[in-house]
Amino acid sequence: MKPPPFAYVRPDSLEEALAALAQAGDDAKVLAGGQSLVPALNMRLLRPALLVDVNRIPGLDGVERRSGSLVAGATVRQADARLREHPLLAEALPCIGHFVTRNRGTVCGSIAHADAAAELPVALVACGGSVIVESGRGRREIAAEDFFLGPYSTALTPDELVVETVWPLPPGGSGFAFEELAQRHGDFALCTATAFVHGGGLRVVVGAVTDRPTPIEVDPERPGESAAEQIEPWGSIHASPAYLKQLARVLVDRAVARAREGAA
Repeated sequence: MKPPPFAYVRPDSLEEALAALAQAGDDAKVLAGGQSLVPALNMRLLRPALLVDVNRIPGLDGVERRSGSLVAGATVRQADARLREHPLLAEALPCIGHFVTRNRGTVCGSIAHADAAAELPVALVACGGSVIVESGRGRREIAAEDFFLGPYSTALTPDELVVETVWPLPPGGSGFAFEELAQRHGDFALCTATAFVHGGGLRVVVGAVTDRPTPIEVDPERPGESAAEQIEPWGSIHASPAYLKQLARVLVDRAVARAREGAA
């Protein structure tokens, strides 16, 4: 299959890219890694009038520590070894697609795509991260929990570009764990669960069984059971709602147990 016709620009600066997005509005899409965008174009699920390729823009490929967080730029690939400095990313990244997918796919691209079954959005919400976006009107930072609005839907406006994602590094004495089940390695997840334990506190976030990364207030004594009680999976040809509830129960229990071990 081939994509519908579109115009293509490859700006040399962030200012040029933002100007192109502002001019095209809803008719533009950003190309970074293209691992989700290109298949959607080929299947004609998307029909943008313009693609803005940001790969030539300098300064978007950095990974740095800043104010207690790991900050990844817009063109940082998921296979970048520097990302493994964050313990939750070190667990979540190997679950994404396949090796060749991670070689091209970008961290910010996955966040902007906002697939309900994706690993990185769940991980970003779990660690209390944020998304930095920029447009001709300036730069703003959006908490990850407020960024995802639903499947493939975010708080981005058409003229904004995700320029960085911010991943707070865990304090000492804390524990992270990421759990996922897919039918085969590299397939879309049927359920994801992440747990963060620190100072007696427990934070659980689930994905794929909800329409966006969803923090769940769980009973510390029965985390999996209480999480399953609070979700209503829609089911699919791959799994019934009852199966997905049970899967969430199991994965939350596993994630909480491992996070507690890490904190201990």
